[in-house]
Amino acid sequence: MANKAAKSAKSKKKSLKLKNHLRFVTATSLFDGHDAAINVMRRMIQAAGAEVIHLGHNRSVEEIISAAIDEDVQGIAISSYQGGHIEFFQYMIDLLKERGAGHIKVFGGGGGVIVPEEVRALHKYGVCRIYTPEDGQAMGLPGMIEDLVQRADFDLSKKLPKTLAKLKKGDRGTLSRLITGLEAGTLSKAMSKELTALAKNKGKVPVVGITGTGGAGKSSLTDELVRRLRTDYPDMKIAIVAVDPSRRKSGGALLGDRIRMNAIDKF
Repeated sequence: MANKAAKSAKSKKKSLKLKNHLRFVTATSLFDGHDAAINVMRRMIQAAGAEVIHLGHNRSVEEIISAAIDEDVQGIAISSYQGGHIEFFQYMIDLLKERGAGHIKVFGGGGGVIVPEEVRALHKYGVCRIYTPEDGQAMGLPGMIEDLVQRADFDLSKKLPKTLAKLKKGDRGTLSRLITGLEAGTLSKAMSKELTALAKNKGKVPVVGITGTGGAGKSSLTDELVRRLRTDYPDMKIAIVAVDPSRRKSGGALLGDRIRMNAIDKF
């Protein structure tokens, strides 16, 4: 089913052209092990040309928000069949605003579990779109994916911080946005020079590279190293840069390393 759905999204991709470099975090909600639907959706979002940071099932709002800010995404797509969707989605909207990330659009679905009155309430609260079985009948899976990516297709690379003050204080959102600017080439020369000077003043930082074929255990090994470092050196700051290949045709990518990394979130 997933392969057929992804192929359908590819055919739809011919009429869908993203204007910006699009990133999404996908997951199922806390206490929810029903990951079949979100697995289909994340494959289709990827096939539409977006980078997908997939967290898998049973993820808390804190984990999802932290990943979304770290990865500087435009959207979050959540599958929720556990019955606590009102509290879950409302808390997500509240926490995004609290963390200064209210620009991130939240999407969700839960089949018939989320009834029409609750859908309207969540839309009013700030959720961008809850997709229903009726939407599936009217739009089809490709139509829903097209609607989702178009709603989140906005540029973040030009909305850069004017100073490095927050970065110097360890603000992760500022760091991720600067990385977006560096990747897109929108960072000013003055800011680039200031970053270079700041890095030099910080001195040398040990860098460990881990590589290997797919499924070799790179993510799991990294997670075990981080877990031990955080246990023995709780005040140590650790940066993890994970790279996955983009698809040649669509430009989309599946960034799945965070699924195996459970020690990177707060203990």
